[in-house]
Amino acid sequence: SVLHPAAAILPAVFAAAEREKVSGRDLIIGAMVGYEVGIRVALGVGKSHYRYWHTTGTCGTFGAAAGSGKVLELNEDQFVWALGSAGTQSSGLWEFLAESAMSKQLHAGKSAMNGLLSALLAKEGFTGASRILEGEKGFFKATSSDYDPQRCVEGLGQDFFFTRNSLKYYPSCGHTHSAIDAAIKATGGRAMGPEEIQEVRVFLYNEAIELLGEIRPITPYLSKFSLPFCVALAIGTGKVEREDFSQNRLQDPRIQRLMGLIKVLEDKELSSKYPRKWPAVAEIHTKGGKLLRGKSDYPKGDPENPLSEREVIEKFFSLTKGILPPAKANNIVEGVMSLEKVKDVSQLL
Repeated sequence: SVLHPAAAILPAVFAAAEREKVSGRDLIIGAMVGYEVGIRVALGVGKSHYRYWHTTGTCGTFGAAAGSGKVLELNEDQFVWALGSAGTQSSGLWEFLAESAMSKQLHAGKSAMNGLLSALLAKEGFTGASRILEGEKGFFKATSSDYDPQRCVEGLGQDFFFTRNSLKYYPSCGHTHSAIDAAIKATGGRAMGPEEIQEVRVFLYNEAIELLGEIRPITPYLSKFSLPFCVALAIGTGKVEREDFSQNRLQDPRIQRLMGLIKVLEDKELSSKYPRKWPAVAEIHTKGGKLLRGKSDYPKGDPENPLSEREVIEKFFSLTKGILPPAKANNIVEGVMSLEKVKDVSQLL
């Protein structure tokens, strides 16, 4: 599925866990349940849903309700009601990308809020539709043309999708990551300038091009969704970091010249592999007549190409730098890395 579970689900689970003062073990179970439900709904609703609907905002609401509902110890009826209320509040449209609006963050926040609200209401006896997914006027029929309800429950209790969650390594849209990796593999991590390059061709699966193909990086926010900008960063600096998505970097003449050399093209063979793989191929044609080629099937951070524990912790420190005092950040890391031993998660933060 194409879903950011953490952004929508974990805030709801954390809030419920803090309110109930549950153990770290119970928080972990709540997160697992939330992830599994959100991911399975995203799989069931099909690929057509993603054309207009932001799955983090839509499917994430179901996950937030399920995860917080588990923490709140809802019974079977209450759990069904919580999902019903979550589904009727599920929303989030891609139109924000057209003008760099801030709606993406709103989607995740509202998804968490609405999911938690649904679980709290259900706990008090507030009913919700029992067939909110598969009903005649339910979520699947309203938002998709290729939904498959069976995918929601296939292998339930045996196959656990939450174990295959990806952790984003780069601070940009996930659909740019394979292209970034492929470009860095092509250069060997060496920074290259436009004076060395004749042309760059990036081959991708159709869904990435369909979503990001028309994005113009006119703001730092939109640059996170720009394939030419992200690939230019990878080639021009040998890395892609949070500080790169700035107005100064956008106006960097060297990066702008590199962007002008980049062509993004669909490869039907790569498209046929998506979403099992998120493949990309980068070909850099140098002015000296060389062809530098890099390929990525699984972006760094995918289960097949996982981050090390050290890389995850370093990413946390980089994201909290200037926001949390180092001592506080260290305490959080220590608590999270031994979360199953925490007696009361309300003390964690």
